[in-house]
Amino acid sequence: MYLASFRFRDIERIGARIDDDHVVDFREAAGALGRPWDSATMLELIAGGEAALDAASRLLEGARDNPDIDRIPMADIAWLPPVTRPGKICGVALNNSASDARKISAPDHPMFFLKPSTCLVGHRQPIVARRQYMGFHPEPELGVAISRLARNVDPTAAMRHVFGYTIVNDVTGNDMRAEDRVHYYALYPRPDDPDEVEKREQHLSYTARYKGADGFGPAGPWLVTRDEVPDPHDLDVVCSVGGEVFAEDNTRHYTFRVEEAIAYISRYMTLEPGDIVSMGTAFRAGGAARRPLHAANFARLDGPCDISISRLGTLSNPIERDATEPGDWRLPGRR
Repeated sequence: MYLASFRFRDIERIGARIDDDHVVDFREAAGALGRPWDSATMLELIAGGEAALDAASRLLEGARDNPDIDRIPMADIAWLPPVTRPGKICGVALNNSASDARKISAPDHPMFFLKPSTCLVGHRQPIVARRQYMGFHPEPELGVAISRLARNVDPTAAMRHVFGYTIVNDVTGNDMRAEDRVHYYALYPRPDDPDEVEKREQHLSYTARYKGADGFGPAGPWLVTRDEVPDPHDLDVVCSVGGEVFAEDNTRHYTFRVEEAIAYISRYMTLEPGDIVSMGTAFRAGGAARRPLHAANFARLDGPCDISISRLGTLSNPIERDATEPGDWRLPGRR
């Protein structure tokens, strides 16, 4: 099934694609068919497990057989992120073999960071270029929605914890990352005397505002159930801005597979139903004449930003610029 969260007639709903141009609202379909329906949000549907998913599938089939059930035109809905408020979004960093040549040193395991749910925006909703964001660009990624509690998962069983897939645009602000870079001496226990500390020179930049600012997480349009995607490691990915293609890639180039990312993350953080694991940027330029993905600067390029992944559809977001002066965050007299 191709599931969606959306707003129609000022009501937030969840439903599914019934044809190329229409969706059905599960609650309305359940009412028309005289069936129970308890999931008000996508998160509740996911947490309901197989029973809730089976109920949704039966409602969709019932709607196909009943012409009296409203088919809502996709053109008339406001798309929401498929999971509007996941507990967490885990982004897998540098998870593409194309990035290997840029690694000066790197660990032999998945690196990941967190994005807040407040960064999410739905399909066709604007990415707003605020003055304080400076330069920022898209990163097209496969998003994996977790189906059930995952803690210390065996990688051979990790796919049992996958509910489905969506498209994630891991928008990234390079200028903010540069501003937040710190070169300092970190303190560590001495190897020969753990009661003493020693200084070690390090460079770091925390992935907070440059990955998690408002609008830095477009997602959707669909949450595609796992059965619709036989192999998540063979999906074509294309990203364009204003009609110019900046990246053409395939998920086969991920360094760590979906199973490995879930297994590794679950050794440190419990993954819960509805959590999203974003698998890393597909950024091969796809031709010598094309500009690299990092040149797709939303601060100066007009949209829309379109990301297509085979079997998942196309996520499209216009770019809007907000020239409002954000004001001083410091208290008066603290300059």
